[in-house]
Amino acid sequence: MLVLTRKLNESIMIGDEVKITIVEVKGEQVKLGISAPRRIAVHREEVYQEIQKENEKAVQTGIGAEELNAIWEQKRK
Repeated sequence: MLVLTRKLNESIMIGDEVKITIVEVKGEQVKLGISAPRRIAVHREEVYQEIQKENEKAVQTGIGAEELNAIWEQKRK
């Protein structure tokens, strides 16, 4: 794991297209701004893990990718 120190309004670049900026620091919380192309999925880890679980269920039950995307779009609303 790479550990970096950043101050308020400083950024980190991941590759050429993903920029993470420190937006706010309040107590023990840090608010991040993430700029990335739409084709790159950005999720909180707990959401990512839930997506992985749903994908595994879909594989086991035979749900297609289009149906799975429609389910996730409904959950996002």
